[in-house]
Parts: sequence; C-alpha cells; structure tokens
Amino acid sequence: MAGPVEWQWLTHEEIGELRKGGMDMAILPVGSTEQHGPHLSVNVDTVSADSLARAVSAATGVPVLPPLPYGMALGHTAKWPGTLSLSPGTLTSVVVEIGEWLLKASGFSRLLILNGHYTNAAPLRSALELLRSAHPEMRIAVKSIWEISARVSEVYTADAADWHANAAETSLMLAHHAKGVRRERIFDDIDRTKGLFFSYPVDRTSEHGATGRPTLAREEVGARLFAWQVEDLSALVKAALTEEPPFERGI
Repeated sequence: MAGPVEWQWLTHEEIGELRKGGMDMAILPVGSTEQHGPHLSVNVDTVSADSLARAVSAATGVPVLPPLPYGMALGHTAKWPGTLSLSPGTLTSVVVEIGEWLLKASGFSRLLILNGHYTNAAPLRSALELLRSAHPEMRIAVKSIWEISARVSEVYTADAADWHANAAETSLMLAHHAKGVRRERIFDDIDRTKGLFFSYPVDRTSEHGATGRPTLAREEVGARLFAWQVEDLSALVKAALTEEPPFERGI
C-alpha cells in the first residue's frame, strides 16, 4: 500500500497532474477542538477523522485535504476549558467555500466530507445542500466515522448510545495517538440520556465530560476498529470514484 496523497504537501503542478490523470475526488476531514473528559486530549475528533482519511487515501489514491480542526461544539459549554467552537452557520460557510475552491481552482467535482464530531452533522449536511444546489455537477457525500458500517457502529455504541470519550474513542486513541490519553484520569460515567425527550448540553448529562465506560478501552480493540473503518470506507470510496446518478446510468 502506498502512502496517503496529502494535498498540503503537493505543488500546484502535482495537483494539476492528479486531475489530468483522471482523479476528481478529494476527502475533507472535519473534526473539532473540544473537551473529551479528563483523560483524552481535545483533538480526538480531528485526529480520528484525519487518521482515517489518510489511511483511506493510501488505499484508494484519493487525495486528502488538510483537516479542519474546528467544528460545531456548542453543547460542550464553558464548564470545562479547552473547547473552541464555531457556530453552525460558520462551519457550513467554511465547508461550502472549501468545496467551491476545490471545484473552481482545481477541477475536483467529487468531495467526501469525513466527519469526526457528532454535532457537526447538521452544519455539514447544510453545506452539502448548498454546494449541490449551486453546483449540480458536484458529487458530495457526508460520512461520519462511526457510521461507516454496521460493525463499526456496533463498537462505538457498545457501552453508551450517547457516547463521548467512551471505550471506542479511548481505544482508538490508545492504538494510534497514545500521547493523548491520560490513563490515570480515566473514569466511567453512565449514559443518562436514555428515555429523555429533550436534548441537553453535556454539562447537564455528564459529571466529567465523558459518557460510557472508557475503563474498558484496549489498544487491540482500537486497532481492530480502525482496520474495519479503513476497509469499509475504502470500499465505499472506490465505488464512489465512478458513481453517477441513476438516470445517467439508465436506471
């Protein structure tokens, strides 16, 4: 397997050659800078999305754009220091402008927005809608790293439906970014959201800012989960390189 194709380390000539060679897709990892309990660094969502995007790039040849380290994390409040949040509209606008520059300056018409943070989903979907409306020739997808396949989702939600800094995220960090884990500060915190009608910010549902049972985290579990993410998303990306709308395929 070759290494990832990293947009930020290419020259404009090399990016032009990629396009001339038939590559018209790119991956944009979108993360967040937010508290992840007392045991994980604030970059979890960013490094998780970026690491997966880089691995998928290596497997498919699709270039990966520089990661966006800020997301929509208003729900983490100011109770715990460290969170740096964009408003929903700002995140949407940033992603739309990146997508438009990808198209107009480089001719890439397929974009995978790879989401690493749960509440980025609505702003990123809004960005998809705006790009698709303004540029019908574009093909845009939003995929979240925990929803790539059934087996991946099962691991993420095994200890908490409202997971955050849980066993899955902690296992991934142990496997690939161990310097971001403070093992002596790992505490379990039950998921208190079951049966609730309303949605509440994290400071009203979590004692330490985490949810789930991160004490169950294991490096080998993180390594297996990451391998599944890479395998399953790479298969989707390879198919997406040539996908066209149903009517254009005569369906």
